[in-house]
Amino acid sequence: MPEIVTSPAALIACAVLAYLLGAVPFGIVMARVFGLGDLRQIGSGNIGATNVLRTGNKAAAALTLVLDAGKGAAAVLAARALLAEDAAQVAGGAAFLGHLFPVWLRFKGGKGVATFLGTLLALAFPVGLAACGTWLLVAVAARYSSLSALVAAVAAPVWAVVLGRADLVALAVVLAALIVERHRANIARLLAGTEPRIGRKG
Repeated sequence: MPEIVTSPAALIACAVLAYLLGAVPFGIVMARVFGLGDLRQIGSGNIGATNVLRTGNKAAAALTLVLDAGKGAAAVLAARALLAEDAAQVAGGAAFLGHLFPVWLRFKGGKGVATFLGTLLALAFPVGLAACGTWLLVAVAARYSSLSALVAAVAAPVWAVVLGRADLVALAVVLAALIVERHRANIARLLAGTEPRIGRKG
């Protein structure tokens, strides 16, 4: 059976809609809903779940994590259902870019870890599960969210190969490279021993 290929026009429309979904800053939304103030003025200033957790509100952090992961997964699943697998990969990548560079926040977004994991889970559940397991293992062992994200991101293309999804390697490599780039300051703090650990406020 020949592989279905989505038309360029449909792929462009898919990318735009997925980007707009990915650009929704759920961390900021949850911070406002829970009365936590402007998340960009708290802790690291990042709009993701880890920084929400630094406010001490675990419910807001958990909701941010689920929603940020969910928007990547939703983009993939919708594109796959309405179009085809190539559109699903485009949608996942576009939603991820939306989180990193949201038009609503003048293109100053988060680091994309939750959206990355949600995207992987929807594209290939075993690969996403392996990446999540990698994140969790490093987080439990080292208590650094940034280190967990970096290791999980770099491991994702390897997991894709090991688990028989070589078609995802190119996308996983690009997204992992962007995650590493977004964590440059964290990498410097890890090397200096000044990176805050998971659960630490401020």
